[in-house]
Amino acid sequence: MTKADIVNEIAKSTGVEKVQVQAIVEAFMENIKNSMIGGENVYLRGFGSFIIKKRATKVARNISKNTTITIPEHNIPAFKPSKSFAGKVK
Repeated sequence: MTKADIVNEIAKSTGVEKVQVQAIVEAFMENIKNSMIGGENVYLRGFGSFIIKKRATKVARNISKNTTITIPEHNIPAFKPSKSFAGKVK
């Protein structure tokens, strides 16, 4: 399912114009991104959580040059579904 499919489904079920739904979906996604960039987790009860995971520093190998490199500590975005949502998917 794409963003366009989501917009079409919401427009069909609510009766709101696609242009308005598109703006709302874009604003929703932008708010989640901005919150996570600012270091905040986003919790949506009954759906899941958009969380920031911290990856530790690690040593990796560059196989082509046969050298080791150090990958610094960094954060990555992740999604953790709620128990009720994950149970329905299974």
